[in-house]
Formats: sequence, structure tokens, C-alpha cells
Amino acid sequence: MSDFLSSLKIAATGLHAQNARMQIIAENLANVDSAGKTPTDNPYRRRIPTFQAVMDADAGGQIVKIGKTALDMSDFNMRYEPGHPAANSAGYVKYPNIDPLVEAMDMRQAQRTYEANLNVVTTTRQMLSRTLDILKS
Repeated sequence: MSDFLSSLKIAATGLHAQNARMQIIAENLANVDSAGKTPTDNPYRRRIPTFQAVMDADAGGQIVKIGKTALDMSDFNMRYEPGHPAANSAGYVKYPNIDPLVEAMDMRQAQRTYEANLNVVTTTRQMLSRTLDILKS
């Protein structure tokens, strides 16, 4: 019985971590075109989720926890838009350092990992239910 509960706990922490990851990715995508209001303003900076493997005695193994959200320190994207209020003297505007294609791939990977953890939960619940049915008969 404790093996079932351990499996559920480990998978649940994976679900939680991937949900947090998808939220950060969605925030990045929502801000892909966010420029500053003046030439000196910096736009939104891409955020990167981090994870930690933590030993959990109750689960009898390592669980995953979401760590601190890191900032991507790569250069901002520059676009030539001389009429924009945030354009510098050369006519360039700083936009977030976000590549929508990278975010889409990260989202898909997070989604697949979430689904894999959900399958573990579903399978474990089915096995637990069948075990209880066997014990009843």
C-alpha cells in the first residue's frame, strides 16, 4: 500500500512542477511583444523555471520541486521602429528576449511530461482499486 502512495506522491510533485513550468512559459509568451515606454526602459525579460530533486523519506525516493525562477540574461531583441515611443536615437526598440518557437517547444515538452505523470497517477489508482477488489473477495 505504501508503494502505491509513494508512486502517487512522486507523480503529484511532477504534475505540480510541470504545471508551474507551463505557467512561466505562458507568461513569457504573453509578453513576447512587450516593449518599454521610453528608450531607457528595459522590456520584459524571459523567465526560466528551475527544478530541484529533493529526497523525500515518506515517498522513499526523490521528488521534484520547482526552484527559483531564473532570468534569461541574453540580449534583448532589437527592432527598427523609428516612430515608437521607446525607440532609441537610431530608431531601434528593445523587445523581450523571447523566441516563440523555443517557448512552444518547451511548452510541448512540459505538456508531455505532465501527461506522463498523469498516466502514472491513473495507473496507480487503477492498480490500487484492483488490489482492494481482490482483497474484498
